[in-house]
Amino acid sequence: MIITKRALPRRTFLRGVGAILALPLLDAMVPALSGISGRVVEPVRRLGWVYIPNGMVMHSWTPPAHTALDLSTTLSPLASFRDQMVVVSGLAQPQAEALGDGNGEHTRATATWLNGVHPRETEGADVRAGITADQIAAAQLGRTTPLPSLELAIDRDFLVGNCENGYSCIYMNTISWRAPTTPLPMENNPRVVFERLFGEGGSPTARRAQFRKDRSILDAISDDLARLQRDVGPGDRARVTQYLDAVRAIERRIQLSELSETALPALDRPVGIPDSYAEHVTLMFDLTALAYQADITRVFTFMLGRELNGRAYPEVGIPDSHHGLSHHRDDPEKLAQLTKINTYHVTLFKHFLETLATTPDGDGSLLDHSLLMYGAALSDSNKHLHYDLPIMMVGGSGGQLQGGRHLQYPRDTPMTNLLASQLDKAGIALDDGLGDSTGRLTELTRLADV
Repeated sequence: MIITKRALPRRTFLRGVGAILALPLLDAMVPALSGISGRVVEPVRRLGWVYIPNGMVMHSWTPPAHTALDLSTTLSPLASFRDQMVVVSGLAQPQAEALGDGNGEHTRATATWLNGVHPRETEGADVRAGITADQIAAAQLGRTTPLPSLELAIDRDFLVGNCENGYSCIYMNTISWRAPTTPLPMENNPRVVFERLFGEGGSPTARRAQFRKDRSILDAISDDLARLQRDVGPGDRARVTQYLDAVRAIERRIQLSELSETALPALDRPVGIPDSYAEHVTLMFDLTALAYQADITRVFTFMLGRELNGRAYPEVGIPDSHHGLSHHRDDPEKLAQLTKINTYHVTLFKHFLETLATTPDGDGSLLDHSLLMYGAALSDSNKHLHYDLPIMMVGGSGGQLQGGRHLQYPRDTPMTNLLASQLDKAGIALDDGLGDSTGRLTELTRLADV
């Protein structure tokens, strides 16, 4: 990199031997982006989708039945973000119903969540569903970013063959489809994600060996970094330092995770994955925030768990299987345990929102310029219901989202109408529509009049 007194381009990288690091938005980049010195550049739009498995305890999730948003038990950890939240009730994915195919409710719920297309019932490789909203966004927002999108998960995607009543496991392993016959793998190893974001050249094996030399990526780009810090203003220097501190902290956490794994006599899991579920989720969220900050990608999907998974949550006093508890038969004790799991997931999401809200981006924060969807593909999991889905939108969307509301729609309103509205807010053209969408949710797309 050569630093001059001219404005830096938005796509500025620090380079070293075997390493490359994109920079966050700096004041020194604004004139180059806006074309007029002193004008604040219009921030980019970012989209994300966070998936929760095994449905929701709906009476603990759903806010009271009025327009203003009073937070429910499950959503109560997000009180500080109420003004940037919209809970949307009444939406459905009718294409997740059997439609003559028999059982397979969890599979179809996953496969249809972001596309509204009924999946082909097959145990083989001839899977077919529909392009998902995230990939429609990635095809347009990702034209100028190093990665069009990130697909993340906590569970491994090694399951193959028949996972549920004649449906291929592929349908439950991912929520992201680039094309009707092209499901995208979800990555659960933070080390691999880190290398995808910041590694340069060589095979994955070679890059992994480079990192294991106990040498940080930041050391590799030290010369470029020193030149940059000399030639930008104090505000930019502080912003770069904060960003690099976050990169360094994540590196250390990954390295510690690997050290704990190597103490085991046999390694069945990839290195770099923390033992703690909370640490794993938080690390993946932190990597996503870095990818947003450096404009490496503007689109992500993240599965906090796979349908039918048997994960227990002893860290919050739940020793039983999540999926087992989801078949609660209205047992008050099981419902209370499920509510605790649902609320725990929300607290982990809160950490991500806090990170975005405290990371400067243009004239606001990363959260101000993002629009995230959080929710599940089933409502009452005991009955495998595909209507009245638990969904909320969070973020400023560049001033386009009027938060603090609970929007209620008639039963069976297509969820794809919400997805189409979300894409609209990011300027994504929907030339061929989206699944079974019948229009837009006009209340969501209306600009705030306050």
